[in-house]
Amino acid sequence: MTTVDSQQTQQRVEEFKQEIADMRLRDPATARDRMLLRGGVVLMVVGIAVAIGAYAVSHGTTNTLLQNDMVITSVIGLAVTVAGAALFLRYSMAQFLRFWLARLSYEQQHQTDRVVEAVKQR
Repeated sequence: MTTVDSQQTQQRVEEFKQEIADMRLRDPATARDRMLLRGGVVLMVVGIAVAIGAYAVSHGTTNTLLQNDMVITSVIGLAVTVAGAALFLRYSMAQFLRFWLARLSYEQQHQTDRVVEAVKQR
């Protein structure tokens, strides 16, 4: 890569950053998003632990009422796990797709710049 290409690339990166700033998008690395992502992981772990604990208690007793209570508790644990997985999936995919969209936009602009440069040379 020549110095001119490097300067053009650096200039284009600066233009890209300015265009993103002009869109006034919220910062993708907000504390709330990270908190909800980690909260999803915590909910998955806690839900699985509750379900396993309730299963162990229900099989360790002969009291039918306690067994029924533990079955319900294990179902609640599984529901918490599913909710945590949904939170985790939503925020991890959003983070990935933000990066992907920015990269795609940059690559398309770079390709356009290369086509314009090739047309100018002819």
